[in-house]
Amino acid sequence: MKRYYVIIGNFGSGKTELALNMAFGAAAEGQKVTLVDIDVINPYFRSTERKAELEAAGIRLISPNFTSSGVEVPSIPPEIFSVFSDNSDLVIFDVGGDPVGAIAMGQYYGYFKELENFEVWYVINCRRPLSSGADENIEMIGKITGVSRLRVTGILNNTNLAHETTVRDLMDGLSITREVSDRTGLPVIGTVGSAELLGGFYENARALGTPEKYLGKPYPIVRYMHRDWGRYTESGL
Repeated sequence: MKRYYVIIGNFGSGKTELALNMAFGAAAEGQKVTLVDIDVINPYFRSTERKAELEAAGIRLISPNFTSSGVEVPSIPPEIFSVFSDNSDLVIFDVGGDPVGAIAMGQYYGYFKELENFEVWYVINCRRPLSSGADENIEMIGKITGVSRLRVTGILNNTNLAHETTVRDLMDGLSITREVSDRTGLPVIGTVGSAELLGGFYENARALGTPEKYLGKPYPIVRYMHRDWGRYTESGL
């Protein structure tokens, strides 16, 4: 059955990294994947920055008009409506990281409400100023839900400091994610990080007696959105 995922979260949450990993992972399994970059707020760190890699993997990418062209006012392409009737096995929406960005999703509400296999995941990174505590994340979930009219179905702990992330960061994120889950009733879908960090995190969390419902499924990721000198000299940011 065709599956739809909407990945949302505050700026720096790592939602784009997760969306890319989900797309590449599914494509590697032979699935027909469409990735919709609907982030019309942040001109940097978009899924579209990895357009060449996505296309090479056979992933269909739909981007806001003018992204990666030097123009700072992107608009939503009508092509997005096609994902509700095409033959993709998996459709992933990478949504702008605040209520303003989520407004763009509201126009598709009529299509989403008819779907059977549809998830909206909120990504938490408590190492970012606007999502460092449970209150901030709960408030953001409420605002995004209000403007998009889409109900969040689960949360993920993706607490990180990019390449400087430690098990301690994920453990701190666990505390916040657990509180958000308890106060909202939203299930914890999983914990996101490098394979090495996830191994240490799950071992540590379980040794402390953490219930599995607060850990969720491990989502090991490769970091595609890093800034490296080789890429910069070849194609810029």
